Amino acid sequence: MSFYNTEQLNKMNFKHLGKNVLISEKCSIYNAANISIGNNCRIDDFAILSAGDGGIELGNYIHIACFSTLVGKGKITMKDFSGLSGRVSVYSSSDDYSGSVLIGPTLPSEFTNVDHRPVYIGKYAIIGCGSVVLPGSIISEGCGFGALSLINGEYNSYKLYGGIPAKYIKDRKCVEDHIDIDQISKHKTSKK
Repeated sequence: MSFYNTEQLNKMNFKHLGKNVLISEKCSIYNAANISIGNNCRIDDFAILSAGDGGIELGNYIHIACFSTLVGKGKITMKDFSGLSGRVSVYSSSDDYSGSVLIGPTLPSEFTNVDHRPVYIGKYAIIGCGSVVLPGSIISEGCGFGALSLINGEYNSYKLYGGIPAKYIKDRKCVEDHIDIDQISKHKTSKK
């Protein structure tokens, strides 16, 4: 995988850009001025980050895998140590599917009824391959979602969910009970 160098990243004019950030040259970034990226983050090939008015805020040690999408007018937040597996789609905007209005971004807003709501992905959360996160979803700290989950609502901390729609499967371990997170910052990290 080929990553942008620091000079190239700085020219994109992100709202905030941390240290040791790896973004694939094949990633698409739209409205970088509304995107904040913390330290030690990696965004892989063919991911799309399209920030609306609310922006996108990525914490530290975030991984966004290949073909994942973060898009919409509402704010999208990913807290420290959270991650998206391949082909995860996070939407903070969604058209009205009822049939009572028209759909699509080419129409004036009076003919549509787009749902714009923030999406929150908490610390240590992981979202499995091919999952879809809908506007207004609140994914609490330590949540995990199996592949192909439909995430729409509020989810409790340290639980594992899966399915369409995502339902509780079992409790998930708290990483802080097993790893001294403060030790992470003492390890040397370097760009490839």
